[in-house]
Amino acid sequence: MTKAKVVAAMSGGVDSSIAAALLKEQGYDVIGVTMQIWQPGSPEVEGGCCSLSAVEDARRVCHVLDIPHYVMNFRSMFEQKVINYFVREYVQGRTPNPCIACNRHIKFEGLLDKARGLGAEFIATGHYAKVSFDPDRGRYLLARARDKSKDQTYALYSFSQEQLAHTLLPLADYIKKTEIREMARKLGLRVANKPDSQEICFVTDESYQDFIRERAGRDIKPGPFLDTAGNVLGTHQGLAFYTIGQRKGLGITFGKPMYVVELDRERNAVILGENQQVFSTGLLAEDLNVISIPALTGPMEVEAKIRYSAPLAKAVISPEEGGKVRVEFENAQRAVTPGQAVVFYQDDLVVGGGTIAHRL
Repeated sequence: MTKAKVVAAMSGGVDSSIAAALLKEQGYDVIGVTMQIWQPGSPEVEGGCCSLSAVEDARRVCHVLDIPHYVMNFRSMFEQKVINYFVREYVQGRTPNPCIACNRHIKFEGLLDKARGLGAEFIATGHYAKVSFDPDRGRYLLARARDKSKDQTYALYSFSQEQLAHTLLPLADYIKKTEIREMARKLGLRVANKPDSQEICFVTDESYQDFIRERAGRDIKPGPFLDTAGNVLGTHQGLAFYTIGQRKGLGITFGKPMYVVELDRERNAVILGENQQVFSTGLLAEDLNVISIPALTGPMEVEAKIRYSAPLAKAVISPEEGGKVRVEFENAQRAVTPGQAVVFYQDDLVVGGGTIAHRL
């Protein structure tokens, strides 16, 4: 018997292709959709998801799987919610995460809305994470994938209960990427050996600085390099071109290694210090979203991740006024970076997360 209709987000990569194949095998009525996010006349991003070549890869996969394939226009939404946010955050001296913004606004808000317009009950992606429903809690939960090296829950912490209820993630229980590629080969899919998509999908070369200059050059002003005592050390090119913990590429030399420890927007200053000054014992986060509980009402012991590649760190989180959350680490963490996400875990479950406002 055919199960519910599901829109599978098809990026042209092997993960989303096998996600669609698994759903069809399970009996779902699958529709493949590629999101058109590139702007007219923009150059192709090699390895980028949802690029022109990705559309053709996705179309061929859907032909082999014998499912319909559509291209949906998300250009305006992507420009507003991802690209403009990306540039704005850097100009303001923060370090954004465009993949989290894309997941939040494009995939699991925008695509879900359009999927419902097609009569679909679910959307599905090739993310490595697990969605389940806990009847005791009365809540949908998000948990880490079995393959912790591929786990993508850090970029998915903004899920609402409504979105989780209508999202399928078929790859959660696969242990190794080699399994996924072998499945693709057996199905005769040309994407079986396609490399994983690269960050950042809309930047056409290795320099995000050039992208920001082109978009917001007039808003970027040089200013002073200062040490932590306020002494002027030199002149920087603009807050947008630096991030917390950076040592190389400062354009200035010292008799010892110096690192970016703060970006001071009020003074338009880049604060430099020694390595130990890059470490923080806590942070304040905003725009909190919780998944495993209805709300954060008191202190909670968790493990926290302050960037995608960071290890989990023991911490205590506590609610603050204005929907903010205080995070106090058991051990000091290196390069707590405003604009990045901090995500909280208990065992494999995602408690929730937020955006780092500043370190403590």
